[in-house]
Amino acid sequence: MFQKRRLSFWEIWNLSFGFLGIQMGFALQNANASRILQSFGADVHELSWFWIVAPLTGLIVQPIVGYYSDRTWTRLGRRRPYFLFGALLASMGLVLMPNADMFTAIMPSLWVGAGMLMIMDASFNIAMEPFRALIADMLPSDQRTLGYSVQTVLIGIGAVIGSWLPYVLTNWVGISNTATAGEVPLNLLVSFVIGALVLVASVAITVFTTKEYTPEEMALLNKQDNTKETIEETSSLLDIFTDFAKMPITMRQLSWVQFFSWFGLFGLWVFATPAIAEHIYGLDPNNSQSTAYQNAGDWVGILFGVYNGVSAIFAFFLPAIAKKVGRKKTHSISLIIGALGFLSIYIMPNENWLILSMLGIGIAWASILAMPYAILAGAIPPQKMGVYMGIFNFFIVIPQIINALIGGPIVKYFYNGQPIYALVTSGVAFLIAALLVLKVEDIDDKELVL
Repeated sequence: MFQKRRLSFWEIWNLSFGFLGIQMGFALQNANASRILQSFGADVHELSWFWIVAPLTGLIVQPIVGYYSDRTWTRLGRRRPYFLFGALLASMGLVLMPNADMFTAIMPSLWVGAGMLMIMDASFNIAMEPFRALIADMLPSDQRTLGYSVQTVLIGIGAVIGSWLPYVLTNWVGISNTATAGEVPLNLLVSFVIGALVLVASVAITVFTTKEYTPEEMALLNKQDNTKETIEETSSLLDIFTDFAKMPITMRQLSWVQFFSWFGLFGLWVFATPAIAEHIYGLDPNNSQSTAYQNAGDWVGILFGVYNGVSAIFAFFLPAIAKKVGRKKTHSISLIIGALGFLSIYIMPNENWLILSMLGIGIAWASILAMPYAILAGAIPPQKMGVYMGIFNFFIVIPQIINALIGGPIVKYFYNGQPIYALVTSGVAFLIAALLVLKVEDIDDKELVL
């Protein structure tokens, strides 16, 4: 009987290496997009509305990419064409977003910047979910936790580099982090160009070192007689809606865990810079052009690098912990630690103490990037791995869209213009997610827990 080959550690490493560049670009976006949009004139209370374009594109793009990647067979394979195409588009967005002021003759730079944010996020989405599906495609069940953990390590490494790069360029290389009104500092411009180059190079490594299973081999693995042609003749893009209605119970249960986890994360990405600038540094969150504010923004990048670095380290231990206590308990405990990290931001006396808060958030982030996917992979049909991974993204982007719509007004009207309370809300959301994960049915866990 034909079975999936067990891969070595370095084969698994190369399988996900492109995620390093993707996450480096994603980290540059998450840590600096709000600051860039503020440089182009966005008010702090409007930031979440500009960010809404990112999850909206994911809501549309992810299931479509998942559907077609299940049915794409080329010389590059099944998933790899999407990595490469997504990387090229994302690199374009990385280069153009901080240079949006070049297009003021066409439209205001703020709107160009928001448009580039949309292109970047859509492109990251094109590349990300096929990477998730590739792990499930290539690895046997007992290697999937390791596979997603290695992926998390690479995500953490890329995110640390991307988050710290503007600070390093300013404080170690001497590149300016200030600019005149309406322009983006040079350290951000250079950082985004470097991110674009690393993104394309790292994805190319995965594309050219990984060989996917052929359609015939996948048919044998799925214990089906259908080939690529049969799949295309008996299905259509509209089947996404049917698959959504028929999603496995494990996926439904995980959807609520994902909802509250990503609602909390979105609050961090949008409001971290103005929240820390105001609450810790005592600055006006709307005065984004000052040197003090730019220094605060650079420090937020360092903090983002810390939590991503912690996630990369903690990911090495996730397979062993999950094997001992189960994936659900591992994820629940990690989310509780992350919640404490969020809540502690409010009481920290200065910016250096925030590193301690990021330790907790980093542990939760590692688990969020690995455990839900490891749990999900054992509950969905192998022949529909891509489309269900895409549908699963609904439960990542919908909470972000909701937060984007209500986050700004809540900060303005309920939190009296103090964005620090948006981060406190994120902590509460993590606590809810930690409770909900205990209700999830993990099919594979019964075999893996000792």
